[in-house]
Amino acid sequence: MALVIIDVQRGIIDNPRAWRAAEVLGAIGGLAARARAAGVPVIYVQHDGAAGSPVEAGTPGAEIHSAIAPRSGEAVIHKRACDSFLGSSLDDELRSRGIGRIVITGCMSQYCVDTACRRALSLGYDVILAADAHTTWDMGGLTAEQIVSHHNAIFEDFSAMDHAIRVKPAAEIRF
Repeated sequence: MALVIIDVQRGIIDNPRAWRAAEVLGAIGGLAARARAAGVPVIYVQHDGAAGSPVEAGTPGAEIHSAIAPRSGEAVIHKRACDSFLGSSLDDELRSRGIGRIVITGCMSQYCVDTACRRALSLGYDVILAADAHTTWDMGGLTAEQIVSHHNAIFEDFSAMDHAIRVKPAAEIRF
């Protein structure tokens, strides 16, 4: 098992539109502490955004938030697409450690979190989406709360072949 923290970068989570940012950071921090205590890898995915992006590579917005920052020796996987696996070393990192089950947290629910859940499942991983440890902001006529709730609902018992996505509150996730 591994905890995967996706795009919890200052340019996203510090945006005033980020829904429940403090609570999400707290939930992710709690998961990371429990994972470390159990000897479970904590793996960070960091989006290297293009020029002008809120997470433009090399800018303060691209930094992983200090409240949940990686510790020495923890993997930081860089990506340039919404898909955390596409063109990155995430799959290699997980497979090299013999990991077949991942807990997913992070930003933004309808983009990178959604894509990571679906892609992980298609690659043969079992996934737990931490229901209260991913966020977004209002978009497309929907509130952030509606987007997060929608993703929690659609991923409950979402399966493919012999693998599934489960949704659990962070406090109920055991490492």
